[in-house]
Amino acid sequence: MPSNVNPTVRRRRLGQELRRLRELKGMTAEEVAERLLVSQSKISRLENGRRSISQRDVRDLCGVYEVADHRVVESLMQMAKDSRQQGWWHAFGDIPYSVYIGLETDADSLRVYEPQVIPGLLQTRSYAESVIQGALPEAPPSDIDKRVGVRLRRQDRITAPDHPLRLWAVIDESALRRMVGGKQVMIEQLERLIELSNQPHVTVQVLPFHMGAHPGINGQYAILEFPDALDSSVVYIEGVTSDLYLEKAIDVQRYSVMYEHLRAQALNAEQTRHFIGDIVKQYAELSGA
Repeated sequence: MPSNVNPTVRRRRLGQELRRLRELKGMTAEEVAERLLVSQSKISRLENGRRSISQRDVRDLCGVYEVADHRVVESLMQMAKDSRQQGWWHAFGDIPYSVYIGLETDADSLRVYEPQVIPGLLQTRSYAESVIQGALPEAPPSDIDKRVGVRLRRQDRITAPDHPLRLWAVIDESALRRMVGGKQVMIEQLERLIELSNQPHVTVQVLPFHMGAHPGINGQYAILEFPDALDSSVVYIEGVTSDLYLEKAIDVQRYSVMYEHLRAQALNAEQTRHFIGDIVKQYAELSGA
């Protein structure tokens, strides 16, 4: 598969185009489903990019929408073909959050708020292993290893020499205080956090306890933005059994405003580095280092 073909992004773009064609035709998803003898939920999943789409599906939908331009049909058919290719993450087997990984791989920037743990893109191997083992106590070692491998592979976006992902992370103080994996693991992790925060494309801010209630009190979320104007921004909210992806402009705007408030209430980048450094010293004193 060419490196510039991201199946997740292709599905999103294809779904958006199919929705546009349906709306131009003045049809509802229910009407289209009735014409094709499929469920309405299938049409919705095809349009939101959460389901693989076959070239046959595209052909049938173009027939319903009476698309006369063969070049348009061929272009959509090619997008359907690309969308069924496999991204790098498929080499690790079944990954529950593969849709998110596909979006993150193609994103230009990422804003994330984490209240409990260090963001995955900034984790050390030891910290990642401890976090995943704690979150999945019944998972076999092979599953833990797979998830750690995927997490570390995702970090290539941060360390890439050309066009690295622009990351802005607001982290609650509780994530720094939660002793994941022991004192030495935390020292290594927090030192790594300081190191990465000095990169020009990475900004880290800590939201200290004394700030009290804040707009992120309800939990973790991330906002992904893409280099192509055709790809709308996405708000990602991780769940235990399923994840939530919000793409409506009004939803993205609300979460973006919340994020601006979080950034305003958090320590600035330089204050954050000093704050984390002080906690590193506290862990070192506890360990007798």
